Amino acid sequence: MSSTLIFLCIAGFFATLVDSIAGGGGLISLPAYMLTGMPTYLALGTNKFSASCGSFTSSLKFAKSKILDFKILRILVPFTFIGAILGVNTVLIIDTKYLNVIVLILLLSVGIYSLFSKTAGMADKFQGLTGKSIFCGIILAFSLGFYDGFFGAGVGSFLIFGLVKVFSFNFVRASANSKILNFTSNITSLVMFAIKGQIDYKLGIPVAIFMILGAQVGTRMALDKGVKLIKPLFVTMSLGVALKMLYEIVR
Repeated sequence: MSSTLIFLCIAGFFATLVDSIAGGGGLISLPAYMLTGMPTYLALGTNKFSASCGSFTSSLKFAKSKILDFKILRILVPFTFIGAILGVNTVLIIDTKYLNVIVLILLLSVGIYSLFSKTAGMADKFQGLTGKSIFCGIILAFSLGFYDGFFGAGVGSFLIFGLVKVFSFNFVRASANSKILNFTSNITSLVMFAIKGQIDYKLGIPVAIFMILGAQVGTRMALDKGVKLIKPLFVTMSLGVALKMLYEIVR
């Protein structure tokens, strides 16, 4: 096993471990692929392949824990799917540098709000579906599916925070349901990259195995430790992604 592959496998393991708990694993795995000198589209496609295997594993483990809300997911998943397809195929009107600034501001807002709000996501206050929550949930699923299709930075953090705010979930329940939505947009984007031949399977498959292991460990930690683990890590990852983007913008 080459040193490059060992590096990618270690990065992939920790990326899905973190992502299974609080989102933001792409902050670790994608830069790792980029550091190997791979072309950008090939790095994006190979990362999507490996990450999709990890997100499928964490989704499956959360499903077995019986904390997923399938009634809600049946409504939201199709809109995430449609949004991701449109996102992958849309020619962006907004210049990337302006989009980076928008996402940076949103991530900082999400992270800071969660840091200083003692009640947000700490208790599960879901009272059932209403017309308003269904509408807001559809908007959330579609827009973040679209966003993940063409850009994707911080999408896991946005999904968790959005589910906390829209449905009054705690962080454990929001993290579990976000994995299904994130897997939907991941697999949709993956198919598009595969069609374009932008996946290096020689690297992607070994890394995917380690990502599956990381997802299993991370999901188990999330279920065992609950909100006390997820909230601080969620805040850390949100602000971490924001700081990385700020560095890119300044540079």
